Amino acid sequence: MEGVVVVDHPLVQHKLTLLRDKERSTKSFRELLGEIGMLLCYEVTRDLPLQMTEIVTPLAKMRSPVLAGKKLVFAPILRAGLTFVEGMLDLVPVARVAHIGMYREPETRAAVEYYLKTPHDLEERLVIVVAPILATANTVVAAIDRLKERGAKDIRLVSMVCAPEGLERVRGIHPDVRVWTAAIDDGLNDDAFIVPGLGDAGDRAYGTR
Repeated sequence: MEGVVVVDHPLVQHKLTLLRDKERSTKSFRELLGEIGMLLCYEVTRDLPLQMTEIVTPLAKMRSPVLAGKKLVFAPILRAGLTFVEGMLDLVPVARVAHIGMYREPETRAAVEYYLKTPHDLEERLVIVVAPILATANTVVAAIDRLKERGAKDIRLVSMVCAPEGLERVRGIHPDVRVWTAAIDDGLNDDAFIVPGLGDAGDRAYGTR
C-alpha cells in the first residue's frame, strides 16, 4: 500500500511473535512493547536531516553530524501507546511528548477524547503518532485531526500491528501521513478486533480487562 512501510527486520518480527503469544506475562508484554517501539523508532527516523558541528575527540578536532532543526514530538495514544513510546524515548531522550487520551466507545466504536496535552509549537516539529494497534483507525484518525488543529504539519504514524481496513481509512483521510508498521494482519472480526492480532494491547500491558 502506498505510503505504508512494513518493517521486516528479523528482530522486529521475532519480538512481535513473542508478543502475540497469549501466554505472555504482563511484565514481558510491556518489555517487548518497549523493545519493538525502539526498533520501529529507528526505522521511522531513518531520514531525519543532519547538520555538521565541530567537536574535539581525545585525539583531534573534527566536524561530525548531529540532528538538525527542531526536536521530535512523540504522540502516544493512551494507554498502550505510553509503554510503546518508552522504547522510543530511550533512543531519542530529548524528544518532546504529546499525550493523547482517547478510547473506542464499545457500542458505536467512535473515538472519545478525554485528555490532550501537546507542545505549543507543533507546526515546527516532526510529530510521530504512536498507536500499537491500528484496527478501525477511529482513534488514530481523531488523534491526527486534533494534532493538525493544533498546528502539526509533518506527521508520521507508527503502529505495530495494522488491519487493512484501518490502514485504508488513515491513508484515505490523511494521505499526507505515512505509516510504519511491523505487520498487516488479515482483517477485523465482528467485534472490530484485529485477527490474528494480539488482543487488547492496553489490557495486556497493564493487566486490566
